[in-house]
Amino acid sequence: MTIKQEVRFAAEGGIELSAWLFLPERSNSPLPAITMAHGFAGTKYHGIEPMAEAFAAAGFVVLLHDHRNFGDSGGEIRHDINPWQQISDWRRAITYLQQRPEVDENRIGLWGTSFAGGHAIVLGATDRRLKAVVAQVPTIDGHAAGLRRVAPELVTELEEKFSTDEHAQLKGEPPATQPIVSADATRYSSYKATDAVSFYLRPVPDGVWENKVTLRSTRWARMYSPGEYVKRVSPTPLLMLVAERDHIAVTDLALEAYERALEPKRLVILMGGHFDPYLGEFLNASRAAIDWFNTHL
Repeated sequence: MTIKQEVRFAAEGGIELSAWLFLPERSNSPLPAITMAHGFAGTKYHGIEPMAEAFAAAGFVVLLHDHRNFGDSGGEIRHDINPWQQISDWRRAITYLQQRPEVDENRIGLWGTSFAGGHAIVLGATDRRLKAVVAQVPTIDGHAAGLRRVAPELVTELEEKFSTDEHAQLKGEPPATQPIVSADATRYSSYKATDAVSFYLRPVPDGVWENKVTLRSTRWARMYSPGEYVKRVSPTPLLMLVAERDHIAVTDLALEAYERALEPKRLVILMGGHFDPYLGEFLNASRAAIDWFNTHL
């Protein structure tokens, strides 16, 4: 059993980030801790609470936060994803966790998944307060992934959308939005695959999430290449969890990044696709992460 608390802490720009703090029910403080967040347009309600509970049951204090502009966190413009702002906010989450009386500030680990798995690599490379990092099905190269996700004949149309949006914002209009997922082939969205639609549209509490994201978030995602930082994570221990048939955080890009990473590192291949670590491969994914954090925290 674990104790779950709702907490909030200040981030840049005067906003507050919302988080769940999980505490082992019986413990002697201070304890090692893990900071967590979800991927592209996800919230703490989207299938990762069981991972936080598993970490807490293993004896870690866990902080699971919503990115700004999403879920219960503050921030404007809603549904807007700037990866570098999310990384900056996550540093504040690390600081908040270090200041909790239950936590040993010198034993902090970080777990990120999907888009936030890319953040895990960047933070592991640039914040030495972290003593262990887990990047689950991580984004590696937004440009390379974008070349596969958007058909060549549609790239010009996408660039025209970006241009139109920029001109509208100059006139004072809010950023354009698009669906995160849609099975409609005629409707532009971030993802169309059946497994993505099923995962994102799982039931969540009313008012905490909408199926939309700003169009400029797509441009930022296509510019974002966290794999460039993978060599710099060392000497911080890096665990990469890679799905064998991942069409979102593409498998071969992740494997190439792992080869570039320096020791100490470990690679675990999970069965299935991008969303299986939350579902059928949950036990393998959680056990691998717990073993890594036990070893290095």
